[in-house]
Amino acid sequence: MITGSIVALVTPMHEDGEIDWQSLDNLVQWHIEEGTNAIVAVGTTGESATLSVEEHTKVIERVVEFANGRLPIIAGTGANSTTEAIELTRNALSVGADATLLVTPYYNKPMQEGLYQHYCKIAENVDIPQILYNVPGRTACDLLPETIIRLAKVSPICGVKEATGDLSRLHALRAANLQGFAIYSGDDATACEFILEGGHGDISVTANVVPKEMSKLCALALAGERQAAYEVDKQVAQLHQLLFIESSPIPVKWALFEMKKMESGIRLPLTRLSETNRDVIKQALISCGCIAS
Repeated sequence: MITGSIVALVTPMHEDGEIDWQSLDNLVQWHIEEGTNAIVAVGTTGESATLSVEEHTKVIERVVEFANGRLPIIAGTGANSTTEAIELTRNALSVGADATLLVTPYYNKPMQEGLYQHYCKIAENVDIPQILYNVPGRTACDLLPETIIRLAKVSPICGVKEATGDLSRLHALRAANLQGFAIYSGDDATACEFILEGGHGDISVTANVVPKEMSKLCALALAGERQAAYEVDKQVAQLHQLLFIESSPIPVKWALFEMKKMESGIRLPLTRLSETNRDVIKQALISCGCIAS
């Protein structure tokens, strides 16, 4: 089971929107050095919605090859078409990903039975560990705990990223005593408490910017070191909020640009961070020690 701080990695791009392969390598290396426990390549934070299937697979392959076994690589392979999700998941398996992360089908608004059958169909067709991903605030689709509990019995489904920020979801899943089934937070603002109350880690946007601190936070929370975990969380709490001041990944990509980790490229229909919010992000980065004043 993968535990700890799992970065939902951005996909760095040049100003024209083309993928910046060198910056991608550099980010992976930085995360390895800073203690990130695993990487999600081309999840929703990685702009999966605007990458072609070919680009999607190439980014996963590049991250797998560059990481070279130094940490697990989870491939984002969700789609609102079951057939496309199967194709992306097969591709991830073929290029050596350790697991996949499958966001609920967005826009379609399937019923719970449709969600169950969607994930079962992917599981039947591709033998790779699969993590469910529930983020109704972005997808208009809510994977309920009772459906997750049903799916937890389906091999090779092995976990869920629960991004509602509602800790009662964690409690419901914990109460089901799902052996060997990982429960991850997908909400940085509540991730510390989520792990302290029995979660296994955080699939994190904030970890893009402060990977060392998020790794430390998760390790402390997993060890039950409540007060120490709270102290680290307090140091980065401003980022948890401000990295969503505009639609993600707009703020986090701008933050990494300010940190000189990559160019400011992003793909339409997303745009660069508005000028009115740039100073807010810059001041937060200064406060966290990410850049000099």
